[in-house]
Amino acid sequence: MSELAKNVTSASPKKTNEEHYRAYAVAAALEVIAGYVASGLSVNLESEMESLSSYADKIQEALKVNAE
Repeated sequence: MSELAKNVTSASPKKTNEEHYRAYAVAAALEVIAGYVASGLSVNLESEMESLSSYADKIQEALKVNAE
């Protein structure tokens, strides 16, 4: 786990599994943004940070197990 992910996931106490999962989804989304910024491409960081919650939502949705 990267230092970024460690810092995000330990930033506040998690009382529920949902809070725990959300912290890891946000950490994963930040890792994606960090990789994009490090790519050397032109990046609008403000726009990426505004999309952080949406990225985390998509990561959580992708990880859901279909119970059907």
